Amino acid sequence: KELVARAIHAASRRKDRPLIRVNCAALSSTLIETELFGHERGAFTGAESRKLGRFELANTGTILLDEIGELPPDLQGKLLRVLQEGEFERVGSSKTIKVDVRIIACTNRDLRLEVEKGNFREDLWYRLNVFPITTPPLRERRNDIPILIDHFARRFARKFGKLITAVSPDSMTSLCRYSWPGNVRELANVIERAVINSRGSVLRVRDDFATQDAEILSTTLKTLEEMERDYIVRVLEEVYWRIEGPRGAARVLGINPSTLRTRMVKLRIQKPSERLATSVK
Repeated sequence: KELVARAIHAASRRKDRPLIRVNCAALSSTLIETELFGHERGAFTGAESRKLGRFELANTGTILLDEIGELPPDLQGKLLRVLQEGEFERVGSSKTIKVDVRIIACTNRDLRLEVEKGNFREDLWYRLNVFPITTPPLRERRNDIPILIDHFARRFARKFGKLITAVSPDSMTSLCRYSWPGNVRELANVIERAVINSRGSVLRVRDDFATQDAEILSTTLKTLEEMERDYIVRVLEEVYWRIEGPRGAARVLGINPSTLRTRMVKLRIQKPSERLATSVK
């Protein structure tokens, strides 16, 4: 989804303007309003300075609202106003701010069904659904996988100052056979970890990578939250529970450390040593 959004932005007249991404599912209901619209100093306890929201930062550019179906009902009306009028107020302020922003919204949910259930505003759905694009899962575009592997291998090799000239045949076979439930982002994370851990010019993924497909398929009856928890724990174990830094889990997952910590609290993820200390108490 993010690759499609970046392609749209790069091909538009706004290509030299900001592209701001917001994962609505990764923010708590108490934080998402200030993240989107900003706040004034003193707006609430802990607001020691003014903060610009993502819509202000994206002004004249593009904002990608990922997992828009997770947006709380009380904020759907405020987003509708931005779509219709191009204006909003920061939290703690009565001053109206005008913005010119292209909005790209993504979701894995069936929003029409959510509208019928009363979870999503019908008027907001119609305003968002101007030009719908369906992106097929990566497992349905297997011919694209080698191209994406090459792209990410070169990108992360430059990022980490590594010399990568090829991907081992065994690794390429395993990567192409995998079902990729996390789609392009999961593929990027796997290649980034492989580049970080690489010791030569030929890129190799972990020997047990192919067996992970069976592990993922066995969890298909789990909730999305359970699958997310399993994936985050797996990444944390890969990096020895480091959260920050160039080899930390936040970097591998492509999110801010603070966002990762928030998700860990929500999903009740604790480092094994911390769980032991808690049980001893």
